[in-house]
Amino acid sequence: MLGTAAGTAGAGLGGERPGGAWPGPVGSGRPEPSPPGSAVRLTWAQPEDLVGHELRQAAEDGRDPGPARRAWVAAGGHPAPERAGASPTPAPPHLRALAARLLDELARLPSPWAADEPTAWAAIVAACSMAGSPSPAAAGPARPQATPPGPEVHTAARPEVHTTARPGAGTAARPEVHTAAGHAAHTTARPGGGTAARPGGGTPAGPGGGIAAGPGGGTAVRPKVHAAAGPGGGTAAGAGGSGGGGLRGRLEAAWVGRAVGCLLGKPVEKLPLEGIRALARAAGNWPLGDWFTARGVPPDLLAAHPWNRRSAPTSLAENIDGMPEDDDLNYPLLGLLLLQRHGKAFTTADVARLWLDELPAGRTFTAERVAYRNLLLGLEPPATATHHNPFREWIGALIRADVHGWTNPGDPAAAAAQAYRDAVLTHTGNGVYAALFVAAATAEAATGRADVHTALRTGLAAVPPRSRLAEAVRFGIRTAADEADFDVVVDRLHGRYGHYHWVHAVPNTALIAAALTHADGDFTRSVCRAVSGGWDTDSNGATAGALAGLLTGSPDRIPHRWTAPLKNRLATTVPGFDGIGFDTLAHLTAQEAARS
Repeated sequence: MLGTAAGTAGAGLGGERPGGAWPGPVGSGRPEPSPPGSAVRLTWAQPEDLVGHELRQAAEDGRDPGPARRAWVAAGGHPAPERAGASPTPAPPHLRALAARLLDELARLPSPWAADEPTAWAAIVAACSMAGSPSPAAAGPARPQATPPGPEVHTAARPEVHTTARPGAGTAARPEVHTAAGHAAHTTARPGGGTAARPGGGTPAGPGGGIAAGPGGGTAVRPKVHAAAGPGGGTAAGAGGSGGGGLRGRLEAAWVGRAVGCLLGKPVEKLPLEGIRALARAAGNWPLGDWFTARGVPPDLLAAHPWNRRSAPTSLAENIDGMPEDDDLNYPLLGLLLLQRHGKAFTTADVARLWLDELPAGRTFTAERVAYRNLLLGLEPPATATHHNPFREWIGALIRADVHGWTNPGDPAAAAAQAYRDAVLTHTGNGVYAALFVAAATAEAATGRADVHTALRTGLAAVPPRSRLAEAVRFGIRTAADEADFDVVVDRLHGRYGHYHWVHAVPNTALIAAALTHADGDFTRSVCRAVSGGWDTDSNGATAGALAGLLTGSPDRIPHRWTAPLKNRLATTVPGFDGIGFDTLAHLTAQEAARS
């Protein structure tokens, strides 16, 4: 989920919305000079483009956008660019002024979802029946306690690491976290092998009795899955504790898995579902099971469905050389930097200050760019997430959530509370819930004792049960458990949620949950199913890969064809991390997990 900061009029500016390499000559990662006299069109910020997205968001919310849409069209306004970040030419002053006024009017419309989709942490806790009282205000000056209350999960001692290395340091002690064993439940055989959870089959209590049952009662049971070799040498179940170097081994596998899934999805981001399927089939790679390649693909098909032009030079099988820069990895790095500087008691204001210090505005996109702009206008969180921000329920907060789960193994409540304080800088509603879901699921998986179905149930328990995101996740899990053919699962998801923007959190989170459920813990199947489902392919692949990698327990259990091209090297512009290895990142993350 990465795109260009600005462009030139008529030159595909803003074209690379989330997805692609940094702006510049193809694959270079360097800014591309603009032709003399060309206009600078900052993407994801022009009022005349934002209003079209807000009209769509209002319709999805059940707010009546009719009067605003009619006024916009009558004045000559255009729809929002579907896959670009800005329209080619600036709007005239009167139209831009109208767009700003309509954005304000649309924001004042009440949403019929307000009662079921709370925004305040205390209301979210209450909706989820989470134990304890809410943490202090997310954006206030007071720092919340180190482990904000929430769903209770009992674990043993936190991991211990007695080193203080920073990027570039050597190896370190490998911490271990001990948790109670997972619970067995009945499973149903999936055609073709493996087991799948069947929704409605009961809701056993989770470890400690805190948050096992999914909200709404529609989630899958917890199958006891036995680790077995998956296709290509991956582990099918990923219980994850033995032989993997403890928490540090699991975290390295999670970082590697996140990189693999992101890189797999990069060349096909923004392509329609039929294009992804056609390109893979032409290369003999369907069902998807390996890196995308242009070898053997007919030229006319490549012309009809071109690769993501900024990603293709560094993300096809024939040219991968380390992990190229992408915001799906940059944001976890920033999250790690946040914890190193402020600890687990960070505030939303700390997140904002870190961004202003270390994240150039041109490296932000969609909701993050709007929030950044709002900070520069003098707005404070949570207004940064709501003022003229039609992207507030898109996927950006979700891609920042992994690190909060990684650093709270066995404590999904604390992970969700951290993710909330991070997310509300930029997102609201379902955009925040997606981050809570991923953070809680990841914290459960990080124990080394959970299977994928237990982790997903735990994540869902942190989401308000009557929200659209909870419904979509339950549908994704249920459909994946019922259907043997994942193409059918994807078609059903697109049929049900295809009206959302392709970067919206609701469809993408549902797809991630479906892919992980259907893959039953196998790493290769997890990342390939997430990417083959379309929509925000690199972000979905990254999140699925991180969780599936975590469950393998060790990077050695991820098939060599995925890990070898990465060369244990990550490119980034986040200060202090360029060229860092995933092993070093695991060590640094384990240190933050050990901090109280």
